[in-house]
Amino acid sequence: MPFGDFYRGKKVLVTGHTGFKGSWLATWLDLLGAEVYGIALAPNTEPALFDLLRLEERLNHAILDIREPEPLAERVASIRPDLVFHLAAQPIVRLSYEIPLETLATNVMGTAHVLHAVDRVGYGPERPCGVVVITSDKCYENRETYTAYREDEPMGGHDVYSASKGMAELLAASWRRSFHTGAGGAPSVRLASCRAGNVIGGGDWSADRILVDAMNALMNGQPIPVRNPLSVRPWQHVLEPLSGYLQVGAALLSENNAPDCRSSWNFGPGRESERTVAELCDALVAAWGGGTWAHSPDQEAVHEARFLKLAIDKAWHFLGWQPVWDFKTTVEQTVSWYKLAHESGFDTARLRGKTHDQILGYARDAVVKGLPWADSE
Repeated sequence: MPFGDFYRGKKVLVTGHTGFKGSWLATWLDLLGAEVYGIALAPNTEPALFDLLRLEERLNHAILDIREPEPLAERVASIRPDLVFHLAAQPIVRLSYEIPLETLATNVMGTAHVLHAVDRVGYGPERPCGVVVITSDKCYENRETYTAYREDEPMGGHDVYSASKGMAELLAASWRRSFHTGAGGAPSVRLASCRAGNVIGGGDWSADRILVDAMNALMNGQPIPVRNPLSVRPWQHVLEPLSGYLQVGAALLSENNAPDCRSSWNFGPGRESERTVAELCDALVAAWGGGTWAHSPDQEAVHEARFLKLAIDKAWHFLGWQPVWDFKTTVEQTVSWYKLAHESGFDTARLRGKTHDQILGYARDAVVKGLPWADSE
């Protein structure tokens, strides 16, 4: 069992568990034997991975808005979780231009509400709580260069979404210094933040994402519409950053917990996975077994960064974390999930089995690679 059986029996709260990444994380935690609780809005896509996997049947599920602090605090207090993975967010760059205030209210004040709710539970040193705040690689002040960004570089953001993620990072850092310093030892609430690159994987149906546009086009026998074919992104399977989040969560509650763990972390792919959108689409078409893509520029498009890369040296050296799947494997695993969904008529049993198989296969490949989190001992 990965993570040394650490998660078995732990009370783990996932905010945003009805979203794409949240559904994968909740599924993995369930497989690890955790007692999984969820706080989120109802799924906002049709179909939705949360519904397809029928996760409501597997988790302690509650529909709550993190912009409403009191109901949130009551729910967190009733759970008294051992760990919190905070993923709830407005996650779409282009949508932030249409709903900027809602984006800020959710991504910034919503994060503050979650942190405050955890602090109000009243944890003690005999039973601390670990909190992992998930932001985005777009939190950095992007200078549009080929340089990969490290955890100590300035926060920024050209658009409201990116700025909101930079603000969430600054908030987490200041909250940790203000309230989680600890007196004579490790604090009772141990807070870290994580940033990931462009994540792909089965079951994402969000608007304005190239992978989703591509899968919808291929399913319908149409060319994939591509706005910016030369944009470079660090493509990675959703399981890559999730393995990092889970490793950080375990480190926060370890007996030898060190201040280095209570900090920010990048989780991105290897350099060979830093590819253009055109290269991604070529790989998707090849894995699907047919199809094509076409450059479809949007003359009224909002700003989108051309270059964005993450440095993962810190996670490599301090956690022993590395990517497991290369670019080709990432694309093949992603496409195989969508092909099964298409060919099975979105059959729940088969998609649940496929999702479980990919998680277990990823963990086995991590064992082969000798990664410490995958070691069963």
